[in-house]
Amino acid sequence: MNTTSNKPLRAIWVLTICMVFFTFFSVKTAFAQPDGQKLFRNNCSSCHTITDAKLIGPGLKGVQDRWQNKENLYSWIRNAPEFLKTGDPYANQLFEQYNKSIMTPFPHLKDEEIEAILSYVANPPVKVGDVPKGLPGAEKVTSPTSTILTLFSIAVVLIILLLILIGVKKSLKKVVNEKLSIPEGPELSFLESVRAWIYRNNKLTALIIILLVIGGMKDGWDSLMGIGVYKGYAPEQPINFSHRIHAGDNAIACIYCHSAADESRHAGIPSANVCMNCHKGIQEGTETGSTEIAKIYEALDYDPATGTYGTNTKPISWVRVHNLPDLAYFNHSQHVNVAGVECQTCHGPVEKMEVVAQHTDLTMGWCIDCHRETEVKTAGNGYYEEFHKRLVESGHAYKANPGSVKSDHTKLTVDKIGGIECAKCHY
Repeated sequence: MNTTSNKPLRAIWVLTICMVFFTFFSVKTAFAQPDGQKLFRNNCSSCHTITDAKLIGPGLKGVQDRWQNKENLYSWIRNAPEFLKTGDPYANQLFEQYNKSIMTPFPHLKDEEIEAILSYVANPPVKVGDVPKGLPGAEKVTSPTSTILTLFSIAVVLIILLLILIGVKKSLKKVVNEKLSIPEGPELSFLESVRAWIYRNNKLTALIIILLVIGGMKDGWDSLMGIGVYKGYAPEQPINFSHRIHAGDNAIACIYCHSAADESRHAGIPSANVCMNCHKGIQEGTETGSTEIAKIYEALDYDPATGTYGTNTKPISWVRVHNLPDLAYFNHSQHVNVAGVECQTCHGPVEKMEVVAQHTDLTMGWCIDCHRETEVKTAGNGYYEEFHKRLVESGHAYKANPGSVKSDHTKLTVDKIGGIECAKCHY
């Protein structure tokens, strides 16, 4: 047998194995790396900033340069009270500087996790727009890879694999023909090979075409149904305001900032003066230092050094996230105050969001489903209690599931009190 016929096959196998190993180790490495930003938030952000600004403890910018060696720093992080007993000069300096308050031990942190935190502090992620155009490094700031680009890359990889498999098949066929002394037929071009395959597998080809047509129709239908639906929309805001820190970590009630939600149609955007209720005293953030808070001061023309306001004020141009069409009427107070609906029902877990995004579809169908499933709270409301009573007497109210804790009551949902009438939202 001619050994030269094995060379293409060997080359294809080597290329395939290399691609598999490269993909495997790339994915493994990507998933194995600790998330320094997440570790910092969970363990450090309550006391430290990634800048040189002080919070409860010192700012962590350049922290590795302040310690004699990495081993001492790691020991301090894992068990500061124990390391303090070694008499290390810098550790004792910190102890005295911060009124003899000692850092909480973190014995659970591994070396690679501490390294990830220090790497995050030393090289915080650069967001799009942080580097002004024209300055060195501006051309290196890129936006995250889009979903379309990712899918395109996957498609390219699949096409390459398909071509490799076709090459493998041709090489194997050639080897078998040589071994069995079968004369080779005329060499077909790629298009001729495809045409021949279609003729040989006409039923399978028809099935593939039908599936492609159905898939295309579904994709077209989904695209049409998605017009005007902005689920997942998370615009960049003029100030990097973190709801996770304010509503989550600090447990500030939604109504404190959006004070009109329980008494007006619109929840309202808080003025910068509301921000100053806290940030007149808190001038350093846990993660962004003074950078974002300074934008509030700039809008109010406030000088934190003297505590005085100027006259050159300007509004903060917040970008609206949730925006219903003009033809739809929605009243926050009716839902928040009367119905007692939680903010998270429509807006999602805002207290966990770093950047607020539209959590639900907010389509008419979504609202109607909610009105059909949500039970009206009648307790203590004379109007609804009487309304409920009359519905029961007329037989228009549904009974609850037998055997449930409400088996002796009837269920009054929003749609029973006109919640899905057209004029309620469109007039």
